[in-house]
Amino acid sequence: MGMFNAGQAKVANAAVDTLVGRHTEVLGDVRFSGGLHVDGRIKGGVTSVGDKPASLSVGESGCIEGNVRVPNVTLSGTVTGDVHATERLTLTAKARIAGNVHYRLLEMAAGATINGKLLHAADPAAPAALTHEEGKPATAAADYGATVS
Repeated sequence: MGMFNAGQAKVANAAVDTLVGRHTEVLGDVRFSGGLHVDGRIKGGVTSVGDKPASLSVGESGCIEGNVRVPNVTLSGTVTGDVHATERLTLTAKARIAGNVHYRLLEMAAGATINGKLLHAADPAAPAALTHEEGKPATAAADYGATVS
């Protein structure tokens, strides 16, 4: 049995419809639906389209040079550009982001690095965000002692 079962692989509990292999370089923007896994390099933006929930996973050898706009992102590789994860962003210990991060839910392992701002987007159905005593919104860096440069 090969890597793909019935045309799909499972990565981080999400079905992968499209795979950019380790020895593949894509020049230009990528628009996808469903699941995309990147082990190669994309020089361009990555955006999900369509009505069904979309997921992007970037392996340790994966690199994206452009902005990312995908609801669910699992990053073990590198993104040079802004990341907009409207649902969940998961950063493993080897994840590297050089750009601003817009997220609703963030899971960040020790060792992951972000060179940019962390900007929380509240769930529209959720109550107002808690604030520190000075009235400034709470951030992941402030709450958990994470280092963000």
